Amino acid sequence: MADDEGDAGASAGEVRVWTVDEANAALGWVAEVVARAQANWTDYRAQATRRAKLVRQNGHGLVPADPAPIQSCVDELAAEGVVLRDIARGLIDFPARSPSGRIYWLCWLAGEDTVTWWHWPEDGFAGRTPITDPPE
Repeated sequence: MADDEGDAGASAGEVRVWTVDEANAALGWVAEVVARAQANWTDYRAQATRRAKLVRQNGHGLVPADPAPIQSCVDELAAEGVVLRDIARGLIDFPARSPSGRIYWLCWLAGEDTVTWWHWPEDGFAGRTPITDPPE
């Protein structure tokens, strides 16, 4: 999703910040990448389990478990400033900037229709606050 819209004012090395509307507009793409990451994660875990079982049985026939497809999904999101926090849950954070200039996270879980939560970086998921109570 290489789209320069919304990147206005971002210089090299500066993190892209998202508005709620921009994050919601990107959810189709984000959800697709998260679904791919989750499928790759499931495959990776299955291969790792098979590998461990084969080693216990006879020490031969290792099944390779390649994390590269998972990392590719993480990198695809990161290229747009989006952070995949938890693959299994599909937990995503979009960096955003409050009116006071402080960075916070717009928080989304796979399966949610829209971005409806935010939290300060130090508060994490436990500090999720409804977007109807925006940061200042």
